[in-house]
Amino acid sequence: MPQKILVTGGAGYIGSHCVVELIEAGYHPVVIDNFSNAVRGDGDVPESLRRIEKFLNTQIEFHELDLLDKPGLEKIFIKHSFYAVMHFAGLKAVGESVEQPLRYYRVNLTGTIDLLEVMQSHGVRNLVFSSSATVYGDPQKLPIDEQHPVGGCTNPYGKTKYFIEEMIRDQCTAEKDWNAVLLRYFNPIGAHISGQIGEDPQGIPNNLLPYVAQVAIGRRKHLNVFGNDYSTPDGTGVRDYIHVVDLAKGHIAAVRKLKDNCGCKVYNLGTGTGYSVLQMVNAMEKASGRKVRHKPAGFSRTLLHSPVWRRKWRRSSSALCSLNAEEEEAGKELPAFAW
Repeated sequence: MPQKILVTGGAGYIGSHCVVELIEAGYHPVVIDNFSNAVRGDGDVPESLRRIEKFLNTQIEFHELDLLDKPGLEKIFIKHSFYAVMHFAGLKAVGESVEQPLRYYRVNLTGTIDLLEVMQSHGVRNLVFSSSATVYGDPQKLPIDEQHPVGGCTNPYGKTKYFIEEMIRDQCTAEKDWNAVLLRYFNPIGAHISGQIGEDPQGIPNNLLPYVAQVAIGRRKHLNVFGNDYSTPDGTGVRDYIHVVDLAKGHIAAVRKLKDNCGCKVYNLGTGTGYSVLQMVNAMEKASGRKVRHKPAGFSRTLLHSPVWRRKWRRSSSALCSLNAEEEEAGKELPAFAW
């Protein structure tokens, strides 16, 4: 029988792509999600999973569940004997976390504690955790490797990822039969080759590429590019982007690592190659055949990295997108932010 993997947050962008890879690798995923960042399809099934069922000609067991519903989570573990858990569920907007820190700590930390306690009580000892490169804080060296210091997080979202990592480490230390792989992502982008699933955030996108895509199709007017004097080929900020399918395949490798009784391991998932904002815009134009309107917004690197600005915005493009949301609600023209 295929090994069963519980996928928390499995209807979201990254989770749904991992569900595809789990099925193709011969595993049996069981998905739970509370629709906080997933579109509801026919029959109260997430649209992403409905599409996966169609193009893979399979059925996926899904339960609408919030990790804060611990009794509901217990029922899932009573029903199934899981080999491992892939944990994606949680709030993930950096700017929103600055505005609503207590909500982020309650949802992300309490939800994970519930999950770990239920795993413990049902003898499930294998975990792959969706962490983030935000745990590194401001880079002390480049490129960032797994030995880079962690914990200097600049926003509550990053702190929740760091705290969860520490909880998992401590649990693996306390009970030696626990195994966990902590995967620190850089910037996932792209979509499955079928074109049936991809990144389609609800509301205003917090990430660069989906915003660029929405400009390309005319859903949004243009992209404002903040920062034009970085030490990069075109003056705009550079980030490490990884294709979401490559990211998902990394999760399959992590599941396979668990069988080695690996204890707690940490791996970065990125490419090691950076691309600038304008390079991403140009790539979208080339791939789509459509013009992506963009314009410099006038802020310099000096201002963006000043102590006052950093205290206010935590150096977050997501925080800027949150400001953009406020401006759009007020009917003002301030369409997007990126650096």
